[in-house]
Amino acid sequence: MDRFPPLRLLTTFEAFARHGSMQQAAALLNVTQPAVSQALKALETHIGAPLIDRTRRPAGLTEAGEILARAVRDGLGQISAGIEDIRSLAGLTGNQITISCTVGMATYWLMPRLPEFYARFPEITVNVQAPATDLPHLAPGIDIAIRYGTGDWREGITHKLFDEHICPVAAPAYLERMQAAGIGLDRASLIHVRSPHNRHWAGWEDYFRATGLSRERLLGQSFNNYVQAVQAVQAGQGLMLGWKSIVDGALRDGSLQMWPDGEVDLGMSYFVTAKTPLSDASNSFINWIVASDNLTHFDYSKAPNV
Repeated sequence: MDRFPPLRLLTTFEAFARHGSMQQAAALLNVTQPAVSQALKALETHIGAPLIDRTRRPAGLTEAGEILARAVRDGLGQISAGIEDIRSLAGLTGNQITISCTVGMATYWLMPRLPEFYARFPEITVNVQAPATDLPHLAPGIDIAIRYGTGDWREGITHKLFDEHICPVAAPAYLERMQAAGIGLDRASLIHVRSPHNRHWAGWEDYFRATGLSRERLLGQSFNNYVQAVQAVQAGQGLMLGWKSIVDGALRDGSLQMWPDGEVDLGMSYFVTAKTPLSDASNSFINWIVASDNLTHFDYSKAPNV
């Protein structure tokens, strides 16, 4: 048997690994969900090991699946980079970029800023993808990733955007009721953002540990993405942890309010990582986004191919 599986199976697997959903993978590949499931089973048969843990809901990758996902991501990334190099040599590079970031970052931070970018660069098209994972990476087809962490990523070239702080936030009316009743964070209703793909963001456990506050039970409503949680908080259902950059608009328009003296610095920041070599469009976007936060200009087009 040929040790290398058909490329069709690998691209299907990569789409599932990237989005964490057979339904999203099917939509991306323009096939049916059963076709994705059959392709993944065929790949497992070819390799001789289970790649998908189907006992979980939603299904996730096994340890073997994680190993293959990294290998496929790197391999397809090299193929994609090679094709882009060929297109560049032939003068066929399109004037568009694809950016990956979390759904919260896309909804509340990036999208409100894009009209300014289009006003300055109307010839560049920006595509935005929000993968299931809370740590977007430079997958095949992704030019730029905006992500939260310590910046110790090895692919591409990374530049710090800004430091990030977190603070409990709530609807003003809810916060007023809590304060009038003398209810503190030890008894307030908590709202969590939790999913199998949300492993890099701080939770309420981390917040209470960092502040030294004591609370016996952390039960509360859970949502699998930040946008749903924000909607629940704005409806007055409880408190959630707010990342200042993401909830800044809601704080300014008054739909959310910070818990008094609740802000905490966990030593984390937002970074932009770009695939190299950069296109002119990517270079323009990065310099624009850096300048929009009053950061130092850097000519990424002269960056080494790392």
